[in-house]
Amino acid sequence: MTKFGYKQSDSDHTLFLKRQKGRITCLIIYVDDIIITGDDKEEIGILKKQLSCEFEMKDLGYLKYFLGIEVLRSKGCIFINQRKYILHLLAETGMIDCKPADTPIIAHHGLQMIKGGKLAYREQYQRVVRKLIYLAHTRPDNLYAVGIVSRFMHQPQIHHTGAVMRILRYLKGTSS
Repeated sequence: MTKFGYKQSDSDHTLFLKRQKGRITCLIIYVDDIIITGDDKEEIGILKKQLSCEFEMKDLGYLKYFLGIEVLRSKGCIFINQRKYILHLLAETGMIDCKPADTPIIAHHGLQMIKGGKLAYREQYQRVVRKLIYLAHTRPDNLYAVGIVSRFMHQPQIHHTGAVMRILRYLKGTSS
């Protein structure tokens, strides 16, 4: 990408940027997927031609779904959501048919480590909480609750799992 005049981002090494004539073109790479965007249509066309000379590639058009994030367009707007990701997570955890909760966490929850408290299955707890952390990119309404349950990743107890299940129940009712 540097040979085409792009600079690698310091904050995300899979992101490459090119600024010229007051416009920007962005390219992000994930394994064998590439997303190209920006406000310089001419540069985007040139980049696609350059890349197709270097690699076998297929232009799939506008982005629809990437890494669990669904991208929807309307005139002048782009909406992102993770509805499919949520439904997959609910199915994976056996919560697809659960009763929805009104809030992601109980007010004045008081979650803490209890001396002698029964331990939860740590690997499962960590896997679900990691997915909830990723989901927080498009669901800031869950950020506080996910921050609370993530405090117990090193040694989750059964009552912490209950708090995670409540977040999942909240997602059930707000997946759209």
